Amino acid sequence: MTLNAALAPPAPRHQRSRGEVVATFAAGRLHRLRQAGSAKAIVLPGPELVLLNTSGGLTGGDRLGLDLDLGPGCRLTATTQTAERLYRAAEGRATIRIAARLAAGARLDWLPQETILFDGAAADRQTTIDLAPDAACLMCETLVLGRAAMGETLTRADLGDTRRVLRAGRPVHLDPFRLDPARLAPAAAGLAGARALCTLVLVAQGADDATGPARAALTEPGVTAAASGWDGRLVVRLMAPDAWPLRRQLVRLLAALRSTPLPRVWQG
Repeated sequence: MTLNAALAPPAPRHQRSRGEVVATFAAGRLHRLRQAGSAKAIVLPGPELVLLNTSGGLTGGDRLGLDLDLGPGCRLTATTQTAERLYRAAEGRATIRIAARLAAGARLDWLPQETILFDGAAADRQTTIDLAPDAACLMCETLVLGRAAMGETLTRADLGDTRRVLRAGRPVHLDPFRLDPARLAPAAAGLAGARALCTLVLVAQGADDATGPARAALTEPGVTAAASGWDGRLVVRLMAPDAWPLRRQLVRLLAALRSTPLPRVWQG
């Protein structure tokens, strides 16, 4: 070993963010709330739960988690204060975990704002919603592949995103999504040039009856969309070359499927 090597400083260890929110709702109100690290929550009348990530985004090695429990008959809309950002990961992967358990007659509308992927992002997200036999959920996830206004083009993003809905512990909806450099290559098929993607899922008794109203709401120019409903489920896919028309379409779709206003933080 040379003297220079012996005196060389150790490789820097990057600080990683950790955040978790655990919330329980009962009898139409917040019963318990625990916040840790970079994850914070605000509860508004409704009730409405707004999540904040004070780290400003996620990169390799960061972890963010949400655990929700809804008691019998509870109704909750949960969202994020702003778009989540997945930044370039120098090493490791970011991890996002969302888990919700709904008791009899409960309903959760999980409506986070967009997730924006930056070039070089690497992350895994798992969303699991476990429903009692007569509980219901509406959830949407929107991905934006780079900021078009900044001229960004993704070439190296790597995202694994899986959504599961269980009823009484048995899977009724499984939706895995994988995005990696091979699928981002110019010659790759599948996204047709789209830079914004959204999946909306409604799982409820009679959800397939909402297929007609959902299809009638799919009118935004420039957005490719399709809706299908069967066996208590409605699934809608949206894709567009830019995030703004897709958001307008999603707002119109949510208005057709919900009897309550959009989350307050969506109305900016």
